[in-house]
Amino acid sequence: MLKLCGFPLSNYYNKVKFVMLEHGIAFEEIPVALPIRDAETLAATPFGKVPFLRTDEGVLAESQVMVEYLADRHPDKPIYPADPFEKAKVRELITTLELYLEWSARDLYPEAFFGAKISDGTKGHVEKKLTHALGGFKRMTSFSPYVLGDTFGLADIAASIHLPLVALATKTIYGRDFVLEAGIDWKAHAQKVGERPAAQRVAEDRKAYLAANAKRP
Repeated sequence: MLKLCGFPLSNYYNKVKFVMLEHGIAFEEIPVALPIRDAETLAATPFGKVPFLRTDEGVLAESQVMVEYLADRHPDKPIYPADPFEKAKVRELITTLELYLEWSARDLYPEAFFGAKISDGTKGHVEKKLTHALGGFKRMTSFSPYVLGDTFGLADIAASIHLPLVALATKTIYGRDFVLEAGIDWKAHAQKVGERPAAQRVAEDRKAYLAANAKRP
């Protein structure tokens, strides 16, 4: 059985988990916390990151690689659109979302979520990058009601996982939700996607993880 390794606070872990739940792919969750220091686990995830996926053939790192593997392993599951161009557009959108939005916003996370401090220079740099990236992302999407139109798909899974974090991080650091300011109604989208059982399971497990860790000394 596939083993998804990581923890429910990781948005990239939750992306892969959502995909497997949505498409009825059997898997086992293996808790792995950060930082990873032991040699055996680092052999599986060389950069010490989560998630990683243990398969019968070996271990895969990087969430999008895992999704591609799942799509190839289960061609009967509509993880991607059947049309090659539509499939490429989904990949294009997810790449844009993760490379230009989420990874830019990630520089804010130490202060937004973990009690550290980041410099004013970093804040200014991230603001410029995110403002530009969100404008481009807005032009690529329709949110009517789903990211690329009237059909739910992988792009919606990625957006529902990442956009709330980008929005919360900017709201915490700048006092403004950059995503909403860009004209992207991520809240309505998250509510729509949240009607799906897989989304509800991901959200419930994340809340349970937060609650359990809040009780620890």
